[in-house]
Amino acid sequence: MTDAAATTLPAPAVMTAARLYECPDCGQMQILPPLPGGVRAVCLRCEAVLRHTRRDPLLLPLALNLSALILFGLGATLTIMSVSTAGQQRLAGLVSGPTELEQYGLWEISLVVLITTVAAPLARILCMIAVLIGLRLPRPPAELRSIYAWVAHLRPWSMVEIYLLGLFVAYVRLSGMAIVDLGPAIYALGGLMVVMVLADYTLDDQAVWEAMEPPNRRRRRTLDTNPATHPNRWRIGCDTCGLVSRSAPGVRCSRCGFRLHERKPGSIQRTWAFAIAAVVLYIPANIYPVLTVVRLGAGDPSTILGGVQELAEIGMWPLAALVFFASVAVPVLKLVGLGILLISTHTGTGWALHDRTVLYRIVDAIGRWSMIDIFMESILVALVQFGQLASVYPGPGAVAFAAVVILTMLAAHSFDPRLMWDNARHRAAEPGIERPRVEPA
Repeated sequence: MTDAAATTLPAPAVMTAARLYECPDCGQMQILPPLPGGVRAVCLRCEAVLRHTRRDPLLLPLALNLSALILFGLGATLTIMSVSTAGQQRLAGLVSGPTELEQYGLWEISLVVLITTVAAPLARILCMIAVLIGLRLPRPPAELRSIYAWVAHLRPWSMVEIYLLGLFVAYVRLSGMAIVDLGPAIYALGGLMVVMVLADYTLDDQAVWEAMEPPNRRRRRTLDTNPATHPNRWRIGCDTCGLVSRSAPGVRCSRCGFRLHERKPGSIQRTWAFAIAAVVLYIPANIYPVLTVVRLGAGDPSTILGGVQELAEIGMWPLAALVFFASVAVPVLKLVGLGILLISTHTGTGWALHDRTVLYRIVDAIGRWSMIDIFMESILVALVQFGQLASVYPGPGAVAFAAVVILTMLAAHSFDPRLMWDNARHRAAEPGIERPRVEPA
């Protein structure tokens, strides 16, 4: 009876296989013991979450992504908001903003808004559905690995939640100019945001990769079979799927097929280039107007700080503080944070390594929220076109500001935080393999 019960464990008690992992934030090699569903494995050195197991890692995310696809279809086809004044009415949908911006010659912003609100979210949902359905086939196609690799790249550029916040800011600004009505699409987009957050939360990334492993996979080995000569080169963690294999840099990963690198190639140089370009463009982004509001034939161009001041003047102090934090404070703090990370990595100091790793996580997470101003402008330009009575026109400062946001995101993505730890110990041999701490979810 006891043996039979042991072989028919309920689903929540199923254990994962023990695996060797490389922490993506500090580079520490660690053994993850067998884990049940619903627990986290935390890095001993920098406290990064190495894996968060789920009790239903494949079926529940599939159901949520199918729901997200339906909600996206509703949000993309129905009306988001309508504005009425002096007997005139204008409606706006998800693509109305990019269309109007392109007509004013600002195709750069139009393309950014279209990618972040339509293309990236839709592609991400479709990729997840294709992978999760494909894994249920008797013989999953090998192409699923390349498709799933795109999910991680699309995640930071999918900005539905930020777009909704931009809609809220636009709603407040429009309420003083005309009669504003919310359309059904805004509720669909709100539901889409919630469902996508739940889909991410219930997904076990490593469970998906393990389900896609080829049968009887053989790990490639380096020609140099003496690990004592090159202690850091015989174990390499894949930046795409996380598999640690005995291989050489430049060889393709045996699980996902992408090339292996000990660290991100040209990380410091590319991060410096993106950060310096963002600093240069941040000046015109704050000097030139981002939009011009015309009322009864008169109006003045408005900069980013001017928009914050306008919200404060109408008594919307919390919203003004939010826009100031997202559009002014966040870019400055992100550029300062990148400077601290780059300089400390160059000097190889061991000062506050853990704190600097936390700083990197913050810098990497907050930069995309600066898009609030761009999304707000796209919806205002789409809705307020009533001639001399009331109109909103985009300004050149918006192009520079959108470029700053994108460049800082690329800079954070290019930076490899493991280099801080490498340089701090002067590229000495890695310490022995340790077991990470396992916590209840």
